[in-house]
Amino acid sequence: MDICPKCGLPLQACVCEDIAKTEQRIQVRTEKKKFGKIVTMISGFSGVDLKNLAKELKHELACGGTVKDNTIELQGNHSRNAKRALSGLGFPEDTVEII
Repeated sequence: MDICPKCGLPLQACVCEDIAKTEQRIQVRTEKKKFGKIVTMISGFSGVDLKNLAKELKHELACGGTVKDNTIELQGNHSRNAKRALSGLGFPEDTVEII
């Protein structure tokens, strides 16, 4: 039986990621990149598997994207839909701020 190094509970009962989700301030903003392309930047995560979260968001929003410097970059303007998608993935809506 594996034990979580953070909380000391068995991995099946670990609540570290759930607690981390409720204590974060997530910021969603758009930036204009090369050639006038719009990119949605989502930042403010700590203690969350960003690669897996980016994969879920890309699937939910039907777009491409990547993870760079603790920030998820999604291709296109998804600022309105990102809040809904994040709440569907377990992040409370009041912790997500659209800039």
